[in-house]
Amino acid sequence: MKYLLKEETVCADKEFELIKITDKVRSFVSESGVVNGICFCITEHTTTGITVNESLPCVEKDILETLDRIVPEDYPYNHNHYLDSYGTIGGNAPGHLKSHLTGNHCVFPVIDSTLMLGHADDIYFCEYDGIKLRRYMIYVMGE
Repeated sequence: MKYLLKEETVCADKEFELIKITDKVRSFVSESGVVNGICFCITEHTTTGITVNESLPCVEKDILETLDRIVPEDYPYNHNHYLDSYGTIGGNAPGHLKSHLTGNHCVFPVIDSTLMLGHADDIYFCEYDGIKLRRYMIYVMGE
C-alpha cells in the first residue's frame, strides 16, 4: 500500500474566486504510481473551500453570486469583534461561513491509475478571504 502526500500552493487573483485545480490533482495521481486506490483533496485554511462542479463560467458565477446572497458581507456577524487571541478584529466571518457551505475537501476513487471524475466534474479551490498565498493537500493512497 502506498501513501503519498503533496502540498500545492495557490493564490487568487480576486478577493473571491473559484480556481480550477483538476489538472494538478490528476497529474499527481498519475505520477503517484497508484493503480487502484483513493484520492483526497483538502484545503488547509478555514476561509477557503474545495468543491466539485461543472467548469462553465456561468456556473462559477452562479455559485459565487448564490454564496453572496446566502452569506452577505454586511451582516452583523458575531465574529466581527476584537479577538484577543489574534490581536485584531475578526472581519472574515463570511469567508468562514462560505467555506462551511462548500466544504473543505473532496474524495475520488483511483481506478487503473485514473482519477475517476464524473463527465463534467472539475475540482475547485475556493478563495473567500482575499488575495493570499494558500495551500491545499492532495493525498493518494492505494496499490
